[in-house]
Amino acid sequence: MGDNRDLILLRRLLSLFCLLFCFGVCRADDNRKPNILLILADDVGREVLQCYGGTSYKTPNLNLLSKQGATFRHCYAMPVCHPTRITLMTGQYPRHLGNPRWGTFPAKAEKRTFASIVREAGYRTAVVGKWQLSLLKNDLKQPQRMGFDQWSLFGWHEGPRYHEPFIYENGLVRNDTAGKYGPDIYLDFLIDFMKKSQLEKRPFLAFYSMALCHDVTNDLKHPVPHGPDGRYQSFGEMVVQMDQQLGRITDFLESSGLDDETLVLFTSDNGTAARSKLSSVNRRNEFIYEEVVSDFRGDQIAGGKGKLTDWGTRVPLIAVWKGVITPGEVLDDLIDLSDVLPTLAEVAGTVVPPATAIDGHSFYRTLRGNGHSSRQWVYAESRDKFFVKTRDRKLYNNGRFFNTEADPFEASPLDKSKLSSQAEGELKMLRKAMSDL
Repeated sequence: MGDNRDLILLRRLLSLFCLLFCFGVCRADDNRKPNILLILADDVGREVLQCYGGTSYKTPNLNLLSKQGATFRHCYAMPVCHPTRITLMTGQYPRHLGNPRWGTFPAKAEKRTFASIVREAGYRTAVVGKWQLSLLKNDLKQPQRMGFDQWSLFGWHEGPRYHEPFIYENGLVRNDTAGKYGPDIYLDFLIDFMKKSQLEKRPFLAFYSMALCHDVTNDLKHPVPHGPDGRYQSFGEMVVQMDQQLGRITDFLESSGLDDETLVLFTSDNGTAARSKLSSVNRRNEFIYEEVVSDFRGDQIAGGKGKLTDWGTRVPLIAVWKGVITPGEVLDDLIDLSDVLPTLAEVAGTVVPPATAIDGHSFYRTLRGNGHSSRQWVYAESRDKFFVKTRDRKLYNNGRFFNTEADPFEASPLDKSKLSSQAEGELKMLRKAMSDL
């Protein structure tokens, strides 16, 4: 009998050990840091994407991305690319960093970018595509100082970004791009980085700062090379290329098994450009342009880039996190791109350094499905003009007040003497927000 009792006790201890071991493994898996893939399209307003209601272009891979995750209806960027990149990198609005001049980045903020914060949390980091925060020929190591272990970036205002691109790769100029297409080179580099991170069993932050769908550089001494059709791609053709790039990324994540452990965020730096180059020169040695107009929910939308309207600042945001985000969700949280930094910090299991003053509000709880962002208004600026905005009411610093849901083209400012009680409350809140900036 004693031997039987000892055997039963031993079995119970072994069962308890196995239970505790499995619980520990499961807990470890639950707490495993996810990989982060941040994709920033260039000059792509929400009206371009089919999953937002656009009908001019086919975007099947972005449609699938939207079905696999959450689509945010109210995400905002600055109306042009450089201020957006400052905001994205630092979590601060340009006004709070001294409005850095075009093509520069404030030295005091280099050590507190989202890449720096995530790298300190143990992530491998890489950026590919567009940089625009310096002329890299004058500062070859800037991406490294700003938190990126590896980079493959076209020389902004130094050479082509598409056909036969001029690329700085980890501080050196590539000499093998003849006959090649830039977006394929950037993506090859990024996929290789993700593969190596997987082999090393380290979490990664991969930032794909797309060249697409911005048109070609026009301020060089000689026009950049045409594509195989003897001209530059139209905006619609670039949208197709952008969507195909997304398809390559998602195919790789699925085939490698990384889709189970990677948060994917897709957004854009500003609204769609109003026009795009089709060819280098006409008979008068001038660039030939096309107007960019997109069908969106029954309206014809001219590209709004550079304007503080919703067509210049309201951008897509899609988030996919398998097993965490409910597929097909449509979310109404207010987001602006200053929110990316604190969100990625939480995803990486770390915090924003206490001495860092940021404008961003984390939407991590929204991604996890257990809360919402605390943001009550978004902000965008252009030179000396700016606005603060709720989901449907927008206040400019010149006092104009609009209901953008009822008046998306901002044809008629609201009469402040005839506001509803709700509109009066939002106006009061926005005035306070503006005074606190």
